Amino acid sequence: MSPSTGAGAEPGRERFPAFFDQVPGVTLHDPLALLLGSCEGGLVHYRYADAVRLAGHSCPTVASAYTLTRLALQRLYVDATPVRGQVRVSLAESLEAGTAGVVGAVAGLLTGAAGVGGFKGLAGQFVRRERMLWGQEQSLELRYTRLDTGQTVDAQGHAQRVPAHPDTFPLLQRCLTGVATDEERQTFGAHWQDRVRRLLVDHAADESVWELRSGS
Repeated sequence: MSPSTGAGAEPGRERFPAFFDQVPGVTLHDPLALLLGSCEGGLVHYRYADAVRLAGHSCPTVASAYTLTRLALQRLYVDATPVRGQVRVSLAESLEAGTAGVVGAVAGLLTGAAGVGGFKGLAGQFVRRERMLWGQEQSLELRYTRLDTGQTVDAQGHAQRVPAHPDTFPLLQRCLTGVATDEERQTFGAHWQDRVRRLLVDHAADESVWELRSGS
């Protein structure tokens, strides 16, 4: 895969796969950022590359958390700009289980929701802490709740419906056991990111992969 130019190809910076630039982004209004003069109009634009920087890698889990959150925000706000810090996120899995921590981190990046270690606010405003909950009883993996209206969107990713290249996991085993050649390592990485690309770009709005249910 050729490196991206838009996602950061300057000397000394990361060189992401080119498809990162094709992934839909999401713009949010952050009232705290507006108050503190962090960005003009309080508008913050997030791209998939930001989620990769946060997680430190690009994988189906990061891609799924990013896409589900992006789509859920669209559902919650329709034609309006989503408000960062005004959405609660809950996960069915406990924080210690599987990849729940990674999913929560990516969802929190976009929504501003945080656990007990989050920002406590200013004079009762802009609170971010305890708006990320784990181990909740709910029908799907994630639930997004708009705090001003109470509207909810439940979401679940079905990444298994976009299978990996058949050589991916045999190559992974060779990489992990230290017997893979440089060429095999490069081939594994290419196969891995191609699946991520298909999830994020080819299936960006595929309802069979991204299940969302709106509530009241």
